[in-house]
Amino acid sequence: MGTNPVFQRVQIIVFGEVHYVGFRFSTIEVARDLALVGWVKNEPDGTVQIVAEGEKEKLENLVTWAKQGPPLAKVEKIEVVWGSAAREFSGFEVEY
Repeated sequence: MGTNPVFQRVQIIVFGEVHYVGFRFSTIEVARDLALVGWVKNEPDGTVQIVAEGEKEKLENLVTWAKQGPPLAKVEKIEVVWGSAAREFSGFEVEY
């Protein structure tokens, strides 16, 4: 009947004013709403890194959201790397 959804992995690095604006917790809400798994993390260089796995269309929605982020964020640019899902995550969490 239908085809199985293709599971993929995306790594997103978000540049700009993205620390202390609720970026990680907003990412978790968005990712969980999209039924994605993975993690989000503040990096020492001031970026936010997101690694997510799930259906490609839902990952694309996350990428689109990350270009703006939550209301207080000022995203300058994002870098996106696509890959194969490793299926190593059971939920979506903050990494420290």
